[in-house]
Amino acid sequence: MIGIPRLDYDYVVERITSFIRDSVKRAKATGVVIGLSGGIDSSVTAALAVKALGRERVTGLILPDSETTPMEDVQDARELAESLGISHFQLDIHDIFQVYGKMLPFYGEQFKVANGNLRARIRMTILYYYANISNKLVCGTGDKSELLLGYYTKYGDGGVDILPIADLYKTQVRELARKLGLPKKICEKPSSPRLWPGQMAEAELGITYEEIDQILYLYVEQNKSAEEIIEEIGISPEKVQEVIERVHRNEHKRLPPPIAKVSRHTVGQEWRMPWNLD
Repeated sequence: MIGIPRLDYDYVVERITSFIRDSVKRAKATGVVIGLSGGIDSSVTAALAVKALGRERVTGLILPDSETTPMEDVQDARELAESLGISHFQLDIHDIFQVYGKMLPFYGEQFKVANGNLRARIRMTILYYYANISNKLVCGTGDKSELLLGYYTKYGDGGVDILPIADLYKTQVRELARKLGLPKKICEKPSSPRLWPGQMAEAELGITYEEIDQILYLYVEQNKSAEEIIEEIGISPEKVQEVIERVHRNEHKRLPPPIAKVSRHTVGQEWRMPWNLD
C-alpha cells in the first residue's frame, strides 16, 4: 500500500493557527465558536483555535441529540472543553428536532437521511445564533477526506465561516491529534456524524479511512486515474471507483449555488472582491 507522506506538523500548526488569527482579525470578530462532538476533528480544531486565539476567545457548543448521541461522546466533549479551559454550553437538540416532526406535514420517520441532515442543520442554526450574539466566527471542523467525499451535510456541518483543518486528510488529523497531546481515546475513536442511531462512518462508507486517504491522495495530489490507482495499491477496483464517484457526485457541496448569467460581470465569476481589502 502507498502511504501518504508525513507532514511537518510544527509547520502545520503554525500555518493553521495563523489562518485562524488572520480570519478572526479580518472579520473584526471577537473569536470563534465550535461545535464539539467529542470526536477527533472537533477536538483538534478546538485545540488549534486555543493555540491561535487563547482560551478566552474560544467557545464550545456541545449539541447532542439524546436519541442518537452516545453519552460517552458528550462526556468526551465536556472533558476536552474543560482540559482546554474554554467556556462551553451543552444543549440536547432532541426537543427541537421533535418540534419539526410535529409541525411538518410531510415529516416521516422513514426518511433517515433527511432526518439526520435536519439534526446537522439544527446544530448549524444554534452555532450561528451564538456567533451572531457574540460577534464570533463559526469555526468548522471538517477535514479534507470529508470535504472531497462530500461526507457532511450541505448547510449543516458544512455551513461555517472557516475550515481550519480542511486541507488535512483524516489520517493526518489523527497524527496531528497525537502531536497536540489529545487523549488517546479521542485519537483512536472511530469517526461518526451521529446523525442516526448506530451510524459509523467507515461502516457506512464501506471502506476504511486509511484506504480512502490513499485513494484520494493519489487521485487529487498525484493526478492518477482510477486505473492507475487500482494498479498501484492493493485496494479493490470497486472501492476505488466508489471513492472517485463520490468525489464527482458531491462537487455541488463544495461550490456556491450556480447563478444564471445575464450580465457581463456576474458575482463570483468575472467579478470578485479582492481578498486583501480591509
